[in-house]
Amino acid sequence: MLIYFRKTDSTVPFFSRHSYIVFSIIPTIVDIVISIIYFITYFNAWFGLIVFVCMGLYLTLTIIITEWRTKYRRDMNQQDNNAKSRAVDSLLNFETVKYYNAESYEVSRFEDAILKYQVSEWKTQASLAFLNQTQNLIIGSGLLAGSLLCAYFVTEGKFQIGDFVLFGTYIIQLYTPLNWFGTYYRLSSWISLLFYRKEILRDVSFTALPGQTIALVGPSGSGKSTIIRLLFRFYDVHGGCISIDGQDISKVNQTSLRAHIGVVPQDTVLFNNTIRDNIRYGRISASDQEVEEAALAADIHDKIMTFPEGYDTQVGERGLKLSGGEKQRVAIARTILKAPQIILLDEATSALDTQTERNIQASLAKVCVNRTTVVVAHRLSTIIGADQILVISDGRIAERGRHEELLVKGGLYSDMWMRQQQAQDSDSSSDTETKDRTSEKLQPPSTSSGHHGH
Repeated sequence: MLIYFRKTDSTVPFFSRHSYIVFSIIPTIVDIVISIIYFITYFNAWFGLIVFVCMGLYLTLTIIITEWRTKYRRDMNQQDNNAKSRAVDSLLNFETVKYYNAESYEVSRFEDAILKYQVSEWKTQASLAFLNQTQNLIIGSGLLAGSLLCAYFVTEGKFQIGDFVLFGTYIIQLYTPLNWFGTYYRLSSWISLLFYRKEILRDVSFTALPGQTIALVGPSGSGKSTIIRLLFRFYDVHGGCISIDGQDISKVNQTSLRAHIGVVPQDTVLFNNTIRDNIRYGRISASDQEVEEAALAADIHDKIMTFPEGYDTQVGERGLKLSGGEKQRVAIARTILKAPQIILLDEATSALDTQTERNIQASLAKVCVNRTTVVVAHRLSTIIGADQILVISDGRIAERGRHEELLVKGGLYSDMWMRQQQAQDSDSSSDTETKDRTSEKLQPPSTSSGHHGH
């Protein structure tokens, strides 16, 4: 499949303010303008001034106070997340907690997080109460001033009793959309906290031809994994577009898109189920024979058959009963069973030892044959054969080309390659020295033989 990636901004929040402006703010402003014109025309300028001042104060103070209290809401969300994450960490790592008798310490940490959350929650609720009371004060003051003025004109004979009733009814009806305005504005501010926009990638553009392998390299935080997530539509781009076979993926059903994409992540997560069911997760309708064929292609079938229960072996929570290489091969088997046309490899072997990595690289090579592949790589030695290597730096493509071309340029890629080679040579030297010292210690002590005279 042909992948065309052209964009300017990385993400866009899920909440759009356009509908909020069109259906909430504009009607409210129109209502205010009409009411001011009406009161000036049919009553007098004083009533129009009262309405104008009250509405202006209401809108202005609502915006100011809401923006001011946003920091309290943000802090409350953060403290809530901290409390939940501490609880989850303690439960997931219960064995480590018990190893070190740290139950009381974890309870203390959780209590501390809860207390901080409660303080933040109190500030949030107090600031909300202050906002509501301010709004009520403005509305009440405007209604009181207008009613007193209207009553005065009634006593003077300039207005009828019906005018007094008309004024009160109209003002109360006018304040109703203002209450909704405050609610909508607070809601939009809170949603902005959850779905904020942050530019991660800028002016990133590349094309992956059918069957090609595109490698993404660069320092941590440069935006490599973001490209993978954008291709899988975990979120959509704000500017530019991503096209597959000429179709903009933002206009394609997510289920249809993801059915043609296979992902082998860095951290493979397995379900607490059998090996067979974990592999079958790639295609739920697959038969047992197809599952075993996928395991063969992933080079894990023979290992599975050495287990007492074979494919019915339980892998434990998150696959803890399997080694890192075995879990990764199960993930590869899943992807093979899915038979996607596009493969996304997000540093799939960076957490493994060198020998296991080489074995899995061979399995991945089988999977990626005749498939369009996008690889996020940490070890540059694993992407030497890529058709195109993109060096991502600070959200931009700093360099692009094949391995040999980039080495000749002597730029960022060349520097990264040299550093990794030097680190590898250093590790090899350290291993050799360690082995030499060990062999010296294991040699038996030397003995000398001499001739004794008679």
